[in-house]
Amino acid sequence: MSEFSPCPKCACVYTYELGEMLACPECAHEWSAVADIGDDDSSAAINDELSVIKDTAGNILQDGDTVKVVKDLKVKGRPVSIKIGTKVRNIRLVRDNGDHDIDCRVDGFGAMYLKSSVVQKI
Repeated sequence: MSEFSPCPKCACVYTYELGEMLACPECAHEWSAVADIGDDDSSAAINDELSVIKDTAGNILQDGDTVKVVKDLKVKGRPVSIKIGTKVRNIRLVRDNGDHDIDCRVDGFGAMYLKSSVVQKI
């Protein structure tokens, strides 16, 4: 068994650390390890840490930033994918949309949600 808390999605007890995140091997769900911090930290500090959205390099993202895609992204229902290096301008951050925390418009693909783990701030 793992020393980390069980997966909040499927309750699997074999969770493991994946960088600054925790991951579940059964359902592939990833969540912040900050939620596993003990009771000695204040809930206000935890909420502040959770409200910050960072890119793959650890840069803090803000509304209106320009980012580039760092890996090919398949788009459901489209024969082509979003290629590495595609620039996305004027992003909007959303916090209550599951794993996808960036609302944007990608040229040639339209409006969509992206994960902050697949973009890098320019």
